[in-house]
This record gives sequence, structure tokens and C-alpha cells, in this order.
Amino acid sequence: MARPKLKTKSFSIRTLREWGILAIDLLTVTICYLGAVVLSQAGVLSKNYFPTNVPLLQILRSAFICLPIVLIVFFLSFLVFRVFKVVWRYARGRDYLRIVGACVVGTVLFALLDQVMNLIKIDSPNNSKQIIYPAYFMLGFFTTATIVIFRMIYEFIYARQRDKLETVKRKRTLIIGAGYTASAILEEISRGDSIYDPICMIDDDPDKIGRIINDIEVVDNTKNINIVVQKYAIDVIIFAIPSLGGEARQRILIDCNATKCQVKVLPYMSEMIENINITKQMRDINIADLLGRQQITFDDVGVASYIYDKVVMVTGGGGSIGSELCRQIAKYKPRRIVIVDVYENCAYNIQQEMLRNYGKDYDLHVEIVSITDYDKMDELFTEFRPQIIFHAAAHKHVPLMETVPEEAVKNNIFGTYNVALLADKHNVQKFIMVSTDKAVNPTNVMGATKRCCEEIVQMMAQKGSKTEFAAVRFGNVLGSNGSVIPLFKEQIEKGGPVTVTHPDIIRYFMTIPEAVSLVLQAGTFAHGGEIFVLDMGKQVKIVSLAENLIKLMGYKPYTDIDIVFTGLRPGEKLYEELLMDEEGLKKTDNEKIFIGHQVQIDIPNFTAELEKMRKICFTNDKHAVVEQLKVLVPTFHHDSAYLEKITEQAKQYQQEVQAN
Repeated sequence: MARPKLKTKSFSIRTLREWGILAIDLLTVTICYLGAVVLSQAGVLSKNYFPTNVPLLQILRSAFICLPIVLIVFFLSFLVFRVFKVVWRYARGRDYLRIVGACVVGTVLFALLDQVMNLIKIDSPNNSKQIIYPAYFMLGFFTTATIVIFRMIYEFIYARQRDKLETVKRKRTLIIGAGYTASAILEEISRGDSIYDPICMIDDDPDKIGRIINDIEVVDNTKNINIVVQKYAIDVIIFAIPSLGGEARQRILIDCNATKCQVKVLPYMSEMIENINITKQMRDINIADLLGRQQITFDDVGVASYIYDKVVMVTGGGGSIGSELCRQIAKYKPRRIVIVDVYENCAYNIQQEMLRNYGKDYDLHVEIVSITDYDKMDELFTEFRPQIIFHAAAHKHVPLMETVPEEAVKNNIFGTYNVALLADKHNVQKFIMVSTDKAVNPTNVMGATKRCCEEIVQMMAQKGSKTEFAAVRFGNVLGSNGSVIPLFKEQIEKGGPVTVTHPDIIRYFMTIPEAVSLVLQAGTFAHGGEIFVLDMGKQVKIVSLAENLIKLMGYKPYTDIDIVFTGLRPGEKLYEELLMDEEGLKKTDNEKIFIGHQVQIDIPNFTAELEKMRKICFTNDKHAVVEQLKVLVPTFHHDSAYLEKITEQAKQYQQEVQAN
């Protein structure tokens, strides 16, 4: 199958501008060359070179014969020195040296050709060589001076126009950090029509305070951000220390956000993109910056080796994790991506995004189907022959699954069972399932179903399948569908209060790209039955997350926006665990990824209990489903009081309907 082709623009306004500049430069060369020949032959420089009997038209006619060679030589020289590529409103001294170099090289090459080949021949009384040495000097001098002067005039005119706009556009800017990155930012700001007007810098290195970088003074340290902002009437703060992470980064960004200034943040050093201007990589501060830990990154060499040129299927591909999987997988150039999702709106969104980024020629297929439909999924496996499967499809919302445990079982357990059986049947190479820390000693239905899915993965591996089955377990994902951050934002935008279930509740958090990187990296270590666990650092108090988000959005916690504690929800724990007691930990080559030791599955008994659950869940008997779930997942400890309350409410409603 043909490799996916990425669309590129073959022609653009920039290309037109560059060729226009080159054409003007060659026109300048033409005029300067003709002028040099005429002036040299007219004896302007010396009486010794005055051929009184050579008409001007003859001089011009001979010069025109040689003009194509002059233009070719200078054209090649301009190409080599890339003179036409320079954006002249940002030009510096080295850019003008390009012009000097190009003109000198062009002149020297032409002079050598003319001397060797005797290109210009003008009849004269003594039949001597008529193109004289001063002409070479004049050609080089005239072309260099003329092109440089034109560029300087353009830059002067542009600078005056920019100065007129600066008083309206530019914002007084404080830069945090006085290192290489800050210096590069100052250089970029000074060269262009930037909206940022750098006023001062701050840095925690006492040796830098009072010193000047690119005409900007380092005035204080990061402990006095608010004082500096008020003293210098700052509008924008740029955080320019991409190497700084952890609590120090968190403290500085919280102090920046408290000033009410616009805050721009550079990503971590590991996330920065080469060959792209640093200022273009700046972004607004977000809640992930306030987690207090550095973004976790992974070596992608192994990922590329097992995804390249493979058919990859992503179930739940329209969700927050599934869609990010599609984005990251595409970087490794798979032969085909098959997105499977039951919700067409999300599937459509990621489809359109992928088409925008990679073009219509990218081999992408979107299939709207439920993973609970075994026969339909079997048809997809037969048609597309997937080699790698990332299984992200699941019901994940804890409180909702408490009310409909039978639906959680149908989708999560039997949907996973279907895809796993089909992976084994069709000899899929790898099957990687997305799991959750809520699967460890679960207290809610959703967590119990995900633990059962992990048991299915381990069972399939222990049966001796050719497919390498594995699961990846991680904590809460910032910004994912159903996560706490969108809820908090909505509550803050409405004026509060922000609702937190308990003042002591804590959770592991990670960003969506981190979670997906873990899933992809796990595939490199998967050989069968592993449950991969990420070292996610410290758990974060939800109330602290709420307080930081309120500050991030420009308010004061408990003053502008109140925080209300509502009590733990059904099945909710104060803290989550990443490992069960019997699992333990095993290291991998990546220091941030560990493997939980496999738990042996009694395969005949487990499959028999699964079939019992299949029959029970289709009766829609909530209590029976939960009780059978306890059999399948012995570590499941469920409080049935809430389920009994829901059941009683449902009965009362049915009685009211019948009475009416």
C-alpha cells in the first residue's frame, strides 16, 4: 500500500516575493554593468583609456552580447549567498555582508571568464583588449553600493512605519530569567514588529542583578515579582526559564498570575522545537504549569520501530485519550490508522483534524461502531487486518457508572473481551489497553470493570496467545472529557462556588500528552500480560488544584470565588493507588515506567464467571451485576447503600407512572 503523502505548498506569496527581490537585484546588476563598461570605455578614469573613435552604440552593443553571462554569474552567486532569502526588515550586519560577498564573488568570476575567454570585443585603432580593469572594480562597487543602499532605504522606511505603530501596539514586558533563552527572546523582539516592549528582567542569580543584556537591565529576583510589576507598569510577563521545573516553577508562575498581568510561558526544554522562533513557541499559562512537576517525556525510538508502516486500530479514537493517540501515532508514519468509536461527533472532529494536518491522501479510516458488537468488529478486523491495537474505548465516569453498573459491564468488560478475542483470532501483534489507577482495590463499579479488563488482558497472555497483550495504568488526566478541570472552569466562570468533595482528597495527575506517551512507550516493553505503571510523582490535593485554577483565572480563592465541600461521592476514595499489594514493581529501561508483577488467573473458572456475568447483565438487575462483579474482582469493595437508594427511587418513579 502506498505511503501516506503529506501535502506541501508548491508556490506561495513568500516565493513570489523572493523571486521578485532576485529580479530587482539582477536588474540592478544589469544597469551597473552597462554603466561600468560605458564609463571605463569613455575614459572617465584615465586619459590612457580614451578610444576617441569608438562610438557609444558600439560599446553598448558589445556589452549587451556579454550581458547574459554577467547575469548568470551573479544569479548563481546570489543563490549561493541566499541574498533574496533575507527578511530585510529584520536585517543585521551579517545580512549586509551577504550582499558584499555575493557581489564580490560575482565580479571576480566574471572578470576571470572575461580575461580567459575575451568575451567583450570592441574594435579600436590598436586592437587592444577593450574591457579594462577599472570596469571590474566599478561593476563590483556599483552593484554592492546600490543594492545595500536600496536595502537600507527599505529598512529605514519600514522602521519609521513600525515606530508610528509602536505607541499603540507594544506592551511593556517583564522577562523572568536572564539566560540564553531570555537573550534569544530579546534578539527576536528587537528584530521584528513585536507587540512586546521589553522593559526589564529579573533573575535569581545575584551576579546578574544590575547587569545589562541586549540593553535591558536585570533589576531584581523572582521573590519581588509584584514589586517590579508595579514599579515598571508591566503589562506582560514572559517566563523564559524552560529548564526550571517543580515547585520553583510553580511558585514563580503563581506569583506571576497573581499580578493580573498577561503571562506567557515557554514550554519545557524537552518540548521546545528546533528551527522555530522562540517567541512563536510561547503560550498562555495553563493549569498543567501549576502541577509542581516537570513534564514527563519518553524516548520514542522504540515506538517508531513498532508502529512504522503498520496498520494501527484505536478504539475510542474520538475521546480525549484516543484522539491524542491518533495524533501521536501519526508522527511515526503508520501504514494506516483505523479509528473506532460509537460517538460520531468526536470521531468526526479527530478525522477532520487529521485531514487538515496530513491531507486527504493520508490513509485514515473512521468506523462508527460499538465494541460490544462482536460480529461488526469481526468484519472490521477482517477488512483492515490491524497489526497494533490501542484499546481506549470505555465508560469512565465514576458516578454515572454507579447508577448503571450493567452498562459499565456490557461496554467495559465485554467490549474489551470482544476486542481481545478478535485480536487473538486475527493474530494482531500488540494489544495495549488503557486502564486506570481506580482499578486498584476498586470501591466503585467503573474501577472494578477496568480491573476485570486487566484480568482479561492477563488471561489472554497466559493462554499463550501470539498477540502481545498489555495494560497501561495511570491516574487522572488533566483536561480530559469528564475530568475535574472543565467542571471547575465552568463553576468559576459562573461566579462559583467551586465544589470539592473533601478537603483531604488527593489524586495523581498527568497531562493528556504524558498519558498517551506512556501508552505508546508501554508498547515497546510489552511481551504479554504486563500492567505498566507510571511514576507520576506526588499526588495533588484537589482543593489546591481548585485554588490554583481560581488564581489562574484571575480571582482570589474564598474571596472572589468560594470553595464548597460536598462530601465524597459514591465509590470515591480519598486517595488512589497504583498497585495492588500482590503486584509489586519491576523496573524497565525507562526510569519512569514500572511493571506490576502478573497475577495468575484461574482461566477455566474466570471464563465461566464471565459467562455468568454476561447472562446477568442482560437482565439489567443492578444488584446481581454488582454481586457478580465482586466474584470476578475479589479486591472490589463496594458500598451498596447508594445503589439501593437509586433502585428505590426508580421503583417509586415506576409506581407513580403506573398510578397516573
